[in-house]
Amino acid sequence: MTRLRQADARPPRGALRSPPGAARTRTAGRGGRIRGFTLIEVLVALGIVAIALAAGTQATMALTRNAQRQSDLLLAQLCAENELVKARLARQLPAVGDAGLVCTQANTSFAVTVSTTATLNPNFRRVDVQVRDAADAPVLRLSTVVGRY
Repeated sequence: MTRLRQADARPPRGALRSPPGAARTRTAGRGGRIRGFTLIEVLVALGIVAIALAAGTQATMALTRNAQRQSDLLLAQLCAENELVKARLARQLPAVGDAGLVCTQANTSFAVTVSTTATLNPNFRRVDVQVRDAADAPVLRLSTVVGRY
């Protein structure tokens, strides 16, 4: 009687069969080791991960730019509101014309232009404040009407 090795033994017909369409484990021919992923599968997965990371980076950069823009807008609004309050608190109407000055808020410098124009009613003046950043890009523009008290 010869003994069959365990690897040579086969189950009887119909026993331990997987159902049709079920995923089967890929095995190497000898030793029964499970094979790894193919190079194509790894490259496709790596490409998908790279695209997802690039999209995440773009979203993060957009959020960072938006936060910086919001901070600049708040600081520019402080500069503009300060100039409008100065015009309102003055005891006389502001002179017609343009005035430029530099406003620094939180170590950020802004160029502020105050434009005062006459209105049809001589008791009122229109005051426009334009705030620009260091790159001379407009950040904010506020307007008000100042009256004689």
